[in-house]
Amino acid sequence: MNRFAPWLRAVLLACAATSAMAMPFAAQAEGAGDYPTKPIRLIVPYPPGGGTDVIARIIQERSAALLGQPFVIDNRGGAAGSIGTDIVAKSAPDGYTVLFTLSSHTINPNIYPKLPFDTEKDFAPVVMVASLPQILVSNTDFPPHNVAELIALAKAKPGSLSFASVGNGSPGHLAGEMFKLRTGTQMTHVPYRGGGPAVTDVMGGQVPLLWVSIPAAASFVKSGRLKAFAVSTKKRSAAFPDVPTMQEAGIPDFEVDSWYAMFVPAKTPRAIIDKLNKVMNTVVHEPAVQEKLLAQGAEGVGGTPEQLGKVVTKELAGWAKLTKEANIKVD
Repeated sequence: MNRFAPWLRAVLLACAATSAMAMPFAAQAEGAGDYPTKPIRLIVPYPPGGGTDVIARIIQERSAALLGQPFVIDNRGGAAGSIGTDIVAKSAPDGYTVLFTLSSHTINPNIYPKLPFDTEKDFAPVVMVASLPQILVSNTDFPPHNVAELIALAKAKPGSLSFASVGNGSPGHLAGEMFKLRTGTQMTHVPYRGGGPAVTDVMGGQVPLLWVSIPAAASFVKSGRLKAFAVSTKKRSAAFPDVPTMQEAGIPDFEVDSWYAMFVPAKTPRAIIDKLNKVMNTVVHEPAVQEKLLAQGAEGVGGTPEQLGKVVTKELAGWAKLTKEANIKVD
């Protein structure tokens, strides 16, 4: 037996080393099973009152209930969403700092050449929560009553009209630029730091027009404080069935589909991503949540992390084409 002792000793030492190396991964997997054990910070990279904030608050309560821990919304607006987004990119990949953002996530990389993060490499997709159109609205004193009259006024007074959005690189910004391209009109873009401030200024008459996600404008359109012209998607919004699409209004090849989605820092354990994904798929398909989303003009989506990842990859390429065509650049 003694002549086998060195061989046995070597095998035992190798097994011990392998076990020691595996312990952190085993602990990580076990911890993922217990997740979450403390409140989750849900960073919304836009101010309160905007569409992203509204949708986040619709899913907040039920998500917290199913996870057994609070979802604490942290609004970090500024720089077209990049400030809050960067916080998540540089956070620990432990599932306790989560990004809830909109489709400008795939637009910004095409117009901001020096973002402090990489949209694909620094984030892991979790789930698409909801999708909805952008809506073109104005204050009630603005003379045009429909898209045709708006185009006529814009062409009669080139460069005299302006439109607001929630910021450079937002879906509203791109919808406005697409409108200019498709109609041959000239307008000035006025970027804001969120839907709330933009809506306030448009109602006050500081800016005549606003492209914004429906949740930020829904209550004001329904109360008659804002006038709606058209939505940006191919089909009408269930929340505003009387508001035409841009294509119905006579502008072919016009579509901007906004979405809201959840991401976590890259290298977040897959078990944590899967748990968040499962909970969110449950939440967005609950009738009470669907009703609240629909009241804001949004539809619950759900799906897998891989499906959201494919949307990100496809849109990064699609928006690159439009921003080049429209010559959109932000220093």
